[in-house]
Amino acid sequence: MYQIVARDGRARSAHMETVHGTIETPVFMNVGTVGAIKGAVSTQDLREIGTQVELSNTYHLHVRTGDETIKQLGGLHKFMNWDRPILTDSGGFQIFSLKGLRKIREEGVTFQSHIDGHRIFMGPEESIQIQSNLGSTIAMALDECAPYPSSREYMINSVNRTTRWLYRCKKKIDELNALEDTVNPHQMLFGINQGGTYEDIRIEHAKQISELDLDGYAVGGLAVGESHEQMYHILDEVVPYLPQDKPIYLMGVGTPENIIEGVDRGVDFFDCVYPSRNGRHGHVYTHFGKLNLFNARFKLDDRPIEEGCGCPVCQHYTRAYVSHLLRAKEMLGMRFCVLHNLYFYNHLMEEIRAAIREHRYAEFKRATLDGFKAGDEDK
Repeated sequence: MYQIVARDGRARSAHMETVHGTIETPVFMNVGTVGAIKGAVSTQDLREIGTQVELSNTYHLHVRTGDETIKQLGGLHKFMNWDRPILTDSGGFQIFSLKGLRKIREEGVTFQSHIDGHRIFMGPEESIQIQSNLGSTIAMALDECAPYPSSREYMINSVNRTTRWLYRCKKKIDELNALEDTVNPHQMLFGINQGGTYEDIRIEHAKQISELDLDGYAVGGLAVGESHEQMYHILDEVVPYLPQDKPIYLMGVGTPENIIEGVDRGVDFFDCVYPSRNGRHGHVYTHFGKLNLFNARFKLDDRPIEEGCGCPVCQHYTRAYVSHLLRAKEMLGMRFCVLHNLYFYNHLMEEIRAAIREHRYAEFKRATLDGFKAGDEDK
């Protein structure tokens, strides 16, 4: 059940009840593609830094270890020792990212495994079966994340096929949830809106998929090459046409600025690899901009990464020490940066929820975005 508890303009905050616990929105999902956050971060760490939802990937878990093996071990929650919600992507993004290794047809997609080259077929039914084996809280419908730019003709054909796939996903998940041996018989299904930067295609598709009584709706196919301004414009146009009594998820987005702008346009769920990927390269987020801890100016800096930060790194270690670890190529430095960044994102969402519920989101947005632009040279 999804219940909006506060609105401030188009921004909204809600409780979402799931079989694995309540999600408070807006929420950032911490990305653990193969059942783990890159950067040596455990599920115990995720609990400590305030993670609500972990996100794993259908294609990657199918290729490595295998969803049937994970089902035999009790499902993904038990496998990775995580008792809070998990969302699994459908494999649709790999249609975009592995475009040189796949072939799309009406039945589904044939991939050439990026690991060992063997052929993998994944249609809507196969994607849902894999996600059911994993037992995730929320399953995503299989879609095509079309490249940017795409011709209007290509986009129309792609979106129409994505719609047909959605109906097949819905039928399959209803069948699987009714079986006695299903890992999670309460698995939810989110449909995905596509259409690139063609606002009329987006709006028409939003109307079509809204006719299905799904558990949630995502906006996909953004942050794939278009400008931020184009992305915000599409959100302005399409979000009002998605069911307003269901959660809305902006897939693969993004920077802290993107998230703040997305919330302002009515988005509830976000995910992105940025905090972990940037952390592994020594880049850390603060309310005064992003820092590169490889920079020589941090060698004698005895302050935490960010003053006042409650993360386990800032509570115990200095910029100088973390910078030393990175330059010495010690894995601990990478781990510290990822931990801090994920805490930063999770805590930013707490601040966002508080601002919406206290009806001061416009003020919060302005002050926070100004802070990001300020830079940290003298902070």
